[in-house]
Formats: sequence, structure tokens, C-alpha cells
Amino acid sequence: MSNCLVTGGGGFIGSHLVRNLLSAGHNVRVLDNFSTGKRENLIQVMDHIELIEGDLRNMETVREAVKGIELIFHQAALPSVPRSIADPLSSQAVNEVGTLNILLAARDMGAKRVVFASSSSVYGNTPTLPKTEEMPYTPLSPYAVSKVAGELYSKNFYQLYGLETVSLRYFNVFGSRQDPASQYAAVIPIFITKLLTGQRPTIFGDGEQSRDFTYIRNVVEANVLAAASPNVAGEILNIATNQRITLNQLYEQLCRLINVDTEPVYVPPREGDVRHSLASISKAKELMDYRPSVTLEVGLERTIKSFQ
Repeated sequence: MSNCLVTGGGGFIGSHLVRNLLSAGHNVRVLDNFSTGKRENLIQVMDHIELIEGDLRNMETVREAVKGIELIFHQAALPSVPRSIADPLSSQAVNEVGTLNILLAARDMGAKRVVFASSSSVYGNTPTLPKTEEMPYTPLSPYAVSKVAGELYSKNFYQLYGLETVSLRYFNVFGSRQDPASQYAAVIPIFITKLLTGQRPTIFGDGEQSRDFTYIRNVVEANVLAAASPNVAGEILNIATNQRITLNQLYEQLCRLINVDTEPVYVPPREGDVRHSLASISKAKELMDYRPSVTLEVGLERTIKSFQ
């Protein structure tokens, strides 16, 4: 049993992680200012967690949150590529300064390990597939730049101070409790909610862009492995399924599963969007025996059910 901190524990990924840690018998503290996370994501577990409501950018708050903690799951961030293009300064402040605050507090207060939530966006539009962790950074947005900085700081703190850190590059995570109402929402919850309510979803570009969609359970399991595995300190690991699907194929699959026949609306592509994404997960398999347990099809079925 460990004392765990989940930053951004009210968010989509964070709230799933909180439940998993509680069910495994850990003590869980959450740090969240609910700017993007939701209090209702934690309602069912509120009696079992310690909640600190505060901002990553406030060092005093961060130090209070890290006090007495062994494992830190740093999920908190201002997500979204479009948001970062519209407001680069906020992305930088929350994602870079916030991460640096967490690392400094972890170093100074004796935390054992920090698992940092990074992103496949750090690869940018490099045509080489699948993406391997050794490839150079080519970020296309301020959001991606902020995740590069988080990775570099994490690795740096391991090299300089011996603070054990692991960076997990998430590829297109989806599942229940993902907010479809946000203007920066991910494609799967938007498609599902629109199809369930008889609306026509929008596809940016020609729909032939491809993604390595990763069901939330696989991501939570990867975090648990990253916190416990002896061989991953200082490492950067892709977390995905090593399978890709185009948005058009995804759309057809969702229509079939929901049993609707609705034509999408095609609009021009968005700035900063990556064309193709596919992860090599061999490094995560080798170093911490990561094996995605939920397939895309099963994940989509479960997600549809949760939205119904």
C-alpha cells in the first residue's frame, strides 16, 4: 500500500486512475483546480480520497499536495492542440511550470517516483511509422512543445537528482467520462454523442488521417506498471495499442455499433493536427510487460454503453 497523489484526478484519465488505485488498497490524494476536470467525476469516491483544490502553478499548494506522498501520477495539464494555438501562454504556464513545480516538490520532499502523462503529439508529422521513442521531437503546437518540456524536465531530474521519473506518451485515449461538450473534446465522444442524438458529426479534412486509439483501461494499467516496474526510471514509453484506423473507418464502425446510418459533415482540416499516428509499444512491453488488455472494438462498445 502506497500514499499516492494524482494531479488532475478530477479529469477523464485521472478519475479512472483514482478508482483503480483505491481498489488496489492505496491511499489517494487528488490535486485539481477543476478548470478542465469535473467534481462529479469524483463524487462516488469523495469519501475515500483526500482532495486538495488548487493550482499547479502555486508552489505552496503543490508542496502541500506532495507532502508524505510516495508515488505521483502527474496527469494534470491544459489539454488540447487547438486551445494551445489560441492561448500558448496558458499551456506553457500550466503544463511546463506546473510540471516543474511537481518535480521540485517531489525531489525536495522525498517522493519515490513521478509518472508523467506525456503525449504522442511530441512526434508531430514525421512520416515514419510506427513511432518509436528514439525518434526526434517535431512538435506542431504549443501543447506538444509543453509536453516535450515535461519529458525533458522529468529525464533531467532523474539524471541530476536521482528522482525516479517515467514519461508515458499517450496515443488518443478514449473511454467513459470523457467530456463530449468541450470545444476541445476528443473525436470519439463527439462522434458517439452526436450519433446517439441523431446529429451529423463533423470530420476535419478528408477523414483519411489515422490514429492509434487507446482505451482508458490500457492507459490506467500502464500507469500502474510504470509506478511499480524496476526497469523504467528515467525512461519515455509509448502507451497505445500498435494498431491504427482512419477516422472514416472509425466513423463506419461506430455507425455499425450504434446501428445508425448518418452521413458525416466534412470541413477543412485543423491547424496543428497530425496526419498519421501509430505507436511502437515494444519498449513498454520489454521494460514493464505492458500488453493492452482491451481492443479498440471492445473499448468502443463499452464507451457507447457508458454514453447511452
